[in-house]
Amino acid sequence: MSPEPTFDNHGYPTEETLKTIEEWKILNFNEIPKILEYVYTGWNYKEWGWSKNKRRHRAYKGGPLRRYYHISTGGWSGNESLISAMENNHILWSLIFVQHRRGGHYIFEIPE
Repeated sequence: MSPEPTFDNHGYPTEETLKTIEEWKILNFNEIPKILEYVYTGWNYKEWGWSKNKRRHRAYKGGPLRRYYHISTGGWSGNESLISAMENNHILWSLIFVQHRRGGHYIFEIPE
């Protein structure tokens, strides 16, 4: 596993980086912020394409606190590759994926 994402000469994530995301072992929810931080480190245009916040799950009054990640690819294929690698990590995707909108916007949810 690569400790930090690596990039080619054009700034795109390397196959090693994508493989690290795809093969990341999710043994418990504590691993999820770590992998998302890894992806964030490799994200291009993060100043407008990546945000996170905490709030209560709206379906339950006084329900559990959740962390929401709102991530937009900006149409950049390097970011699209990172999302594809996350999607190929089936455990990760099944635990946190909430929504995808046209234009490359994704919402992920993690219990606190």
